Amino acid sequence: MSTFKKVFALLLTSIMLIALAACGNDDKVTSDTKTETATTTTIEHAMGTTEIKGTPKRIVVLSNEGTEAALALGVTPVGAAQSYEGDPWYDHIKDQMGDAVVVGTESEISIEKVASLKPDLIIGTKIRQEKDYAKLSKIAPTVFSETLRGDFKSNFELYSRALNKEAEGKKILKAYDDKIIATKEALGDKTKQEISVVRFMTDKSRIYYTDSFSGVILDQLGFPRVPEQEKFFKDNNKLGKLAVDLGKEAIPDMNGDVLFYFTFTPTGDDSALTTEKEWTADPLWKNLDVVKKGNVHRVDDAIWNTSGGILSANIVLDEIKEIFSK
Repeated sequence: MSTFKKVFALLLTSIMLIALAACGNDDKVTSDTKTETATTTTIEHAMGTTEIKGTPKRIVVLSNEGTEAALALGVTPVGAAQSYEGDPWYDHIKDQMGDAVVVGTESEISIEKVASLKPDLIIGTKIRQEKDYAKLSKIAPTVFSETLRGDFKSNFELYSRALNKEAEGKKILKAYDDKIIATKEALGDKTKQEISVVRFMTDKSRIYYTDSFSGVILDQLGFPRVPEQEKFFKDNNKLGKLAVDLGKEAIPDMNGDVLFYFTFTPTGDDSALTTEKEWTADPLWKNLDVVKKGNVHRVDDAIWNTSGGILSANIVLDEIKEIFSK
């Protein structure tokens, strides 16, 4: 064979190999695309529907409850709304937050900070961030719960699906439900005692009821509420069965077999401590049977109310068991 023919044959062979390699790469791209499409999940939530591809890696969470959900599922957010107490996170989660960046508070989110973190999923709540949803959804797929209050379990299920960790989420909720049952059994007849829950805030006080975070937990354990308090939670109460604002004249209605109270002291503002001091020094408070019997327990507002997530719920159960065991 002539030198020219040999060179031509080698050149032809090289072209064929390159073409075959290209076809192989095309097959790989097609295969990867199909895999990616197969893992796209459509999430129905408070603001409509959102499509999420695969398992999100860079998460921004805009509620304290959502942050607890992410942490419970083994996800450290790249950004989150600041905790109401702490610098910047609640004591019970600060060691898990790593290098998470503060993106504002639940009520005042910095859209610019959220965008700078380049998230592939944003988790928030309609009751706090409805006005920001359109802007946030342009940054990344965004999923909102309807509200916060006491229904943390259904919200947790939503967040689990959005994070592509539904199976893990079901296990965590199963463990929580089992803990409710175990705690209820351990308490026995003690759950027949009537419960009253009070919160002190700046210049006012509230009775918290069955649609509050701690209220749902106490209800799951079977504790009855003081019947006289029901009058405050009729349809004309703007907070429904979450809570009701009251003056000192309503202190006698705070009575019960057991009274829990917590005081809202967000970072940098301890003015509610003055309210707590004034109310608990009032003769009406001191005259309550529950006070005279020593069945009043001051608990942490961060754990029993504002954090509102699955991690706090488990802590509340532990504290209830400890309190009633004494």
